[in-house]
Amino acid sequence: MNKFEGENNLTWYNGYLTREDRERLHGHKGAVIWFTGLSASGKSTIARHLEKMLYHVGCSTYVFDGDNVRHGLCSDLGFSPEDRVENIRRIGEMVRLYTDAGIIAIAAFISPYRADRRSIRDLVGKDRFMEIYVECPVEVCAARDEKGIYAKARSGIIKDFTGISAPYEPPEDPALVIRSHQEDPMKSAQQVLDLMKKHQIIG
Repeated sequence: MNKFEGENNLTWYNGYLTREDRERLHGHKGAVIWFTGLSASGKSTIARHLEKMLYHVGCSTYVFDGDNVRHGLCSDLGFSPEDRVENIRRIGEMVRLYTDAGIIAIAAFISPYRADRRSIRDLVGKDRFMEIYVECPVEVCAARDEKGIYAKARSGIIKDFTGISAPYEPPEDPALVIRSHQEDPMKSAQQVLDLMKKHQIIG
């Protein structure tokens, strides 16, 4: 890296349109709907139902899923505590750009550490961040697991697996708790949609 490429020489460039301009175009606020919970708890399923519901009311959205992001943006990262932190940091920067574009970013990530989720809330703004805790007992998640990763984790083949050999820190004050082992995914998505209306993210 030469001296002109260092971060001290970088300046954030503001374009001719503001976030408010882009939000008027979309007809809603840019926001992050962050689903957190154990693997196979149902985060991605509920997120996809929510995306479809928002589409049908004319909202601009995109779903970011843990596995999908690790195929590209975070393909160089493993699952050590340090790599997990970096994984969420990159995702946080990405969803921040989406909110600036006036888009509703729906994120479905285990994101096991409270501090990481808090840092994303601080990055995008508390009024544009909704943390949804998809609560599900680990035994139910393991029974749902079609990929067999819980069995591999319990046998020691997979290391640092959240809920088995690595910790998960539940949200202390989530916007909503969904008990996915007791609730229907579509009804759960509707609860999130109703909450978005209440918080005036969508009309």
